[in-house]
Amino acid sequence: MMLIPQELEGFDVRDAVARMLDRPELWWQAVGFFVHHFSGWENAWLDVHGNDQAERRCVHAIRSAAANVGAMRLSALAERLEKLLLQRIAGEDVDIPVELRADLAAAFSEAWKSADAAWREAGCELPGQS
Repeated sequence: MMLIPQELEGFDVRDAVARMLDRPELWWQAVGFFVHHFSGWENAWLDVHGNDQAERRCVHAIRSAAANVGAMRLSALAERLEKLLLQRIAGEDVDIPVELRADLAAAFSEAWKSADAAWREAGCELPGQS
């Protein structure tokens, strides 16, 4: 039997489970996907700095995934950056605060590490690990 945590540092578990038809196992599967799929996200994101279109796609992906699993601080910071990138793509002269990117990186690290540790502590395997 899979042990699904009721709380997870940096996550609004209750809200995320409620959005998944009150099925904690669906949320937990989404957390596993988040851990697996986004393990290299920060490096990929750093690689596309300077390319507003590519960075927007990268930030949009983490914003959506973070919201899905309940990492709301991460999602909110990604949304702020995505809006600024969209303004730049539209031709507006908008500066992106260094602190916003630093805050986003920190929020990602906190959420991903928390989810990864919980996933491993529960004894779950990531896809392709067996």
